[in-house]
Amino acid sequence: MSGKMINRPLLLTYFYLLIYVLLSSGVILYNKWVLSPKYFNFPLPITLTMIHMGFSGLVAFFLVRVFKVVAPVKMTFEIYATCVIPISAFFASSLWFGNTAYLHISVAFIQMLKALMPVATFIMAVLCGTDKPRCDVFSNMLLVSVGVVVSSYGEIHFNVVGTLYQVTGIFAEALRLVLTQVLLQKKGLTLNPITSLYYIAPCSFVFLSVPWLLLEKPAMEVSQIQFNFWIFFSNALCALALNFSIFLVIGRTGAVTIRVAGVLKDWILIALSTVIFPESIITRLNIIGYAIALCGVVMYNYIKVKDVRASASQLPIDTIPDRISKDWKLEKKSSDIFVPNNGGGLSSDMNVDEETPLTQSSRLSHVGRSSSGSHGA
Repeated sequence: MSGKMINRPLLLTYFYLLIYVLLSSGVILYNKWVLSPKYFNFPLPITLTMIHMGFSGLVAFFLVRVFKVVAPVKMTFEIYATCVIPISAFFASSLWFGNTAYLHISVAFIQMLKALMPVATFIMAVLCGTDKPRCDVFSNMLLVSVGVVVSSYGEIHFNVVGTLYQVTGIFAEALRLVLTQVLLQKKGLTLNPITSLYYIAPCSFVFLSVPWLLLEKPAMEVSQIQFNFWIFFSNALCALALNFSIFLVIGRTGAVTIRVAGVLKDWILIALSTVIFPESIITRLNIIGYAIALCGVVMYNYIKVKDVRASASQLPIDTIPDRISKDWKLEKKSSDIFVPNNGGGLSSDMNVDEETPLTQSSRLSHVGRSSSGSHGA
């Protein structure tokens, strides 16, 4: 009987991990399919991101204000102006650039470029004074960078514009993560996935409306753009579900497990994308370069987990659980992400990739954003 009691929570944990991996991969592939001129042909990445933000913000509003699932935090104008607005601006930018990259380069190559996330985050953290230059971390960052360069050299359909969009999006996401840590922690503000969406999504929507008015609204007026309600509704729903799956996973797993799941998800996504999008060709150099980059990422993850455990061991017993929880969430993607952060953060991607303004991207130490359907998990 006790065996069953032990195995059931474990099975549930792996079930949640599976859901996260499927949703994270699905959101990225779905975004690519919607945006690609060869498939659904909706080449308006800002519009798609605004749909995600509008939908997520609306759902969060109902959950907070109507159904009162969670209580809103004490948000003052000063905190909103100095914290939420700048974080939302970089969040919107990371989603905009990340989604635009889908128009120019393959999903597989985008995932390989995302290995640069810990490099970007480390650079931004050092520049903002939240981290110190370290030889061990620097050597890992160098290894990751070399791997990405090799992978890029082996890319058959290399596109400078798409690569620049993706790398810019990665650095915007990294800056958002660091600002989240610096600004919200300083204010002692704690946001969970729902309240993060409640505050961040509407503000990001407003920021995105500026480039939309200048770049995409004129194009929509002169060209025949197809709009299928169910396609966009299901796409936004998947992005929202991804954010909540991250919330479930983080509550049941540790840093090591989530990082392994993130790396596994990337490999699955690269393989799946070549099957779903036949024009996406992976070369031997691509694989070699990505493998080199992943070695650096795995070593970096190991250092971060070791740092968390070391700092926890130096604390009084009664504060260890809180500290581990805090450090873990601060460490923690694509596209395609939101996790409760004691330091008060919105983070992305278990994924940077995911559209998840509410969670510390697992790629911060790169396990991998969301994007609530955009960043490409």
